[in-house]
Amino acid sequence: MNLQLNLQPKQLEAAKFWIDKTTQEILYGGAKGGGKSYLGAALIFSDALLYPGTHYFIARHNLNDLKKYTTPTIYEVLKKMGVDYSHYVTFNGQDNYFELYNNSRVYYIDCRYLPSDPDFHRFGSLQFTRGWFEEVGQINNKAIENLGVAVGRWLNNEYGLTRKILYTCNPNKGFAYSEFYLKHKKNELPEYRKFITALPTENKYLPAEYIEALERLQGAQKERLRFGNWEYDDDPTRLISDTSINNLFSNTFVKASGRFFIVADVARFGADSSIITVWDGLRLVDYVRLDTSKTTKVVNIINSYRTKYGVQLSNILVDEDGVGGGVVDMLGCYGFVANSKPDNPNYKNLKAECGYKLGEVVDDIWIKAELESNDKEKIIQELAYLKAYDIDKDMKLQILPKTKIKEKLGRSPDWLDIFIMRMYFEIFITQYAIQ
Repeated sequence: MNLQLNLQPKQLEAAKFWIDKTTQEILYGGAKGGGKSYLGAALIFSDALLYPGTHYFIARHNLNDLKKYTTPTIYEVLKKMGVDYSHYVTFNGQDNYFELYNNSRVYYIDCRYLPSDPDFHRFGSLQFTRGWFEEVGQINNKAIENLGVAVGRWLNNEYGLTRKILYTCNPNKGFAYSEFYLKHKKNELPEYRKFITALPTENKYLPAEYIEALERLQGAQKERLRFGNWEYDDDPTRLISDTSINNLFSNTFVKASGRFFIVADVARFGADSSIITVWDGLRLVDYVRLDTSKTTKVVNIINSYRTKYGVQLSNILVDEDGVGGGVVDMLGCYGFVANSKPDNPNYKNLKAECGYKLGEVVDDIWIKAELESNDKEKIIQELAYLKAYDIDKDMKLQILPKTKIKEKLGRSPDWLDIFIMRMYFEIFITQYAIQ
């Protein structure tokens, strides 16, 4: 079959990586109008037509967006490829997949977060030849991970096909930013991954009016959607800007106070990891991450830090949920209860009050401790999710709930919790001079 893909230079660059034997994952991201959806449909359906019996997926945050926005592009691509889709391709609306004349299938995958399946185990038994995540910035990280391991498991060996995943999106601060953009920027992108930026001016098929409309955008929206700028601030609900987050690592002007604090976020019910931090005033000077959260181990480490830095018991704060409650009982220190009564009645709860306080003083914080690169990236990513919540409602001030952040990140925002909890002392020491 001689398929005419009609790809432009940047799309051809991605297509070359799609057919090589080294690349496994490609991020094709940038401004609007860069031909992302066209590329995805062209690569997926050309493979499906060329290799009988193979299986593919097109995944998006929800099924309705796939049907509403992706389906028209698919039919446009098939038409330009010279494929009579009324004869060669049919869509099964009940099970949501395209059935091709050669027994290949292209499935639509709904990646919504379901409280009944928080780890996306529903993807565990799936098997695909190749796949495409459309608008990956809207998809939960765990969905990306679990669906990604399903690729390369259906007739790849029989046809000699390398596992391939295409990710397409506009600039965003999720998976694409941390796993592709940042690593590409630092020349740390592994060989099996490639990053390609496409701009609207590189798409010769776009009408001039479309470019003009993008030019009329303002501020961060224009930077992101017209110029493909990944370093942007476009959310008015954010309490901390990207500039302030990045400055945390270079605010050397922040002076030592000689008063030390310990703030610990202990993993809930012993799951995941715990973080124990030491602060000299607003300077983060030491920390440890624990893979297990056994109460006695956490207590021993905190006591070790108490001795090393001369930390008063009244300057120790531990998240009191789950395992943390046992640590508080054993040490006799302060316990942080997120939903407890705030000092200022204008806030919904204590965590919201501390979150807003963090937004106020963040420019006076310096992370002096030597961080592992993974922790640094998590801090950058998580602090961007400190946001006002339900600001259009006439009610007490609150911040974006942890459950919603976990949906976006695919993990618990432990570092964000640490920084929020540190503000407890800024609120109460200032007003009540805790000793």
